[in-house]
Amino acid sequence: MAKKQTVDARHYDVIIAPHITEKSTLASENNAVVFKVAGTATKPQIKEAIEAIYDKKVLAVNTLIMKGKTKRWKGKAYQRSDVKKAIVTLAEGEMIDITSGI
Repeated sequence: MAKKQTVDARHYDVIIAPHITEKSTLASENNAVVFKVAGTATKPQIKEAIEAIYDKKVLAVNTLIMKGKTKRWKGKAYQRSDVKKAIVTLAEGEMIDITSGI
């Protein structure tokens, strides 16, 4: 288990929501969980937040920024927001059930 940390409000500002897709579900077989995170969040902040909120040992954090697509609605173009995602790799034997509440 990871060392016990107190959960601050700033940890909930870093982690926005789990990202549930078919691809992220397949990644969970390899001890990886995908989260939507704040655009300004750094890898150490994400690691600290996951370890504090879920009390699990994090091995690695990979981040990516998914650029928003340009779409049209009723003939007018608009841009979807950019989203930053974090792929969090957990230690062997660790698991986060994202379907249950925090």
